[in-house]
Parts: sequence; structure tokens; C-alpha cells
Amino acid sequence: MGHHRAGTGRSFAPVVLALRALGLGDALTGVPALRGLRRAYPEHTVLLACPPAVGRWLTALNVVDGVVPAHGLDPLTDAPRPDVAVNLHGRGPRSHHVLGMTRPRRMVGFACAAADFTDGPSWDDGAHEVERWCTLARWAGGTCGPADLRLGSPGRAALGPVVLHPGAASASRRWPATRWRAVARALRTDHRVVVTGGPAERALCEAVCRGTAAESRAGRTPLPALADLIAGSSLLISGDTGTAHLATAFGIPSVTLFGPVSPDLWGPAIDRDLHRCLWHGRGATVPGDPHGDHLDPRLAAITVAEVLTAAHELLASQPGAADSSGEPRGRATTSAAP
Repeated sequence: MGHHRAGTGRSFAPVVLALRALGLGDALTGVPALRGLRRAYPEHTVLLACPPAVGRWLTALNVVDGVVPAHGLDPLTDAPRPDVAVNLHGRGPRSHHVLGMTRPRRMVGFACAAADFTDGPSWDDGAHEVERWCTLARWAGGTCGPADLRLGSPGRAALGPVVLHPGAASASRRWPATRWRAVARALRTDHRVVVTGGPAERALCEAVCRGTAAESRAGRTPLPALADLIAGSSLLISGDTGTAHLATAFGIPSVTLFGPVSPDLWGPAIDRDLHRCLWHGRGATVPGDPHGDHLDPRLAAITVAEVLTAAHELLASQPGAADSSGEPRGRATTSAAP
């Protein structure tokens, strides 16, 4: 099919096809489950049906062996017939049907009466996203857990830039640009500040940078470059979006602004001391629409002062950071082992 990773020696091995046709953050929270599937099926070629750019990057990192291009829940026209099909996309029925069209010899997914599929664990609305998919991989026979989120040695780039990522796929998860600008201006006094975003976010990033001397890289950081930038940064500040999960994966300190979804469901699952989750909601329920057209009130309640306090605490705790007298400070705590 032309999407297998060269040099693996697995081109003629039976195939595990995992469906997760979602964005970067979703892909990263699914990494532990994908590693669990590798352990469950060590002689199989593991293919991931997902957006091509994400799939190619995860293939280069050896998380999977290849990518089957997937566009939402359209039929997987380029997929081989799998020995095992695994639904890491959702609870069904549509995603179950998409995988069923590939005629797998075995199907792994959450139980879904609407898809006439009962051979799977029950869906738990209150589960953390990482644990949810690990549950499914364990059902398939693989061992995995939050430690499998790691994509490299934890970073401690005290001299790297502070990265701000103001965008998000939906308006309900976008903190106002004027507040991002205030954060950039305050941090630019003592730090190099880089603002990132996709090609469609150039105007947003330019608005954040205006009058601050921060640097916009909107539209100039394809996924591998974005990952390298965050892996070499001293701090990431972002909303609840894919870049926050890159910071988790690389062990980079982060401040994440949550709303409308709770960090109990989507927050960092490892290295809790490295991350600050700002959240003005209650519990792990979803009080608003993460795909909504209006700023969520829980996100709107987060202030510039809160963000700067969290950022300064994390920056001051890094090796090589200086206090107000200019003297280096040691790190008070260390991250958990991978």
C-alpha cells in the first residue's frame, strides 16, 4: 500500500489497524495505547489511520509502523485488510462501522449496542483520556500506562524560549488575544518569547505579538518543527490543545488554560510538578461545548495575573534560572522518572 515504514521487515506481517482520525492532542493521548498494541501484537505491523501529517510524524518516532490517511470518518479506502482492527477513535457506532468496512479478522473497541458490538469494555464518561484508551489496549492484551506518553528525555532548556500558543480549533477554547498580548509583553522583559500557530492563525499571532517584541512563527512550524521548538523551550503556555500534550510528552514545563473541559479529563497524566493547570470549573464533568462558537466562561475567568504567576513559578524553578539578584537558582523538585 506504500505507507509502511521502510526497513522494519514487517511489510508482509499481519496488520493491526488502529483508527484515531483526530488532531494532534488526541493522537498524543493515544500514544500509550498504541505502544500497548505493539506489546500485545509484537509480530504485527501496526498502522495508524489518522491525518497524514500526524501519522508520518508518529511513524518517524517509531510509535507506529505506518500511516493510513484518514479524513474524519470517511471510508478507509487505502487500508489493507487487517488481522486486528482497533477503534481508538470513539465509542461507536460510526467509527465501529468505518473499521468494520475493512473486514478485520478481529475487532477491538468499546461495547456499542448500536453497532451490534458487545465484545469490549464499557465506556466511562469520567475517565481521563489517556487511561480510557489504555483500558482498551489492555483489553486487547497489551501492557501500557501514562509513562508511555514520553517521546524523549525530559527537557530542561532553561535558556530556551518561552512559547505561547494562543490558538485552538474552536472559539470556546480560545482565550482572548488581548490577554495573550499582556502575557507576552510581561514575559518579554526577561525572556525570549515565541508565538506559534497554524497558517490560519497568522492574524491572531500577529495581534498577540504587536508591540511586545515577541516573535511570531505562525504558519512556519510544521509538526516536526513545532515539536522540536517545544522540546527545546523553557516553558509552554497554551490553551487546552495539541501543543499542551507535546509539552507533556517532552517533559517541558507548561501552563495550560482549561475551559470548558476539565484537566481531570485532559490534563497532564505524568510529571504533575512540571505543569500548572488553570481551571475555574468544578469536577470532571464537561460543563460546556469544547467545539463551541463562543468563549467558555470558565476559560474567560482565568486572569492574566494567574497565568503570569504560574509562569514565573515554573521558570524560577528550572536549573540555571536566576533570582531577582541575578544569581542562579537550583531546582526545588525534580520530575518523576519516565
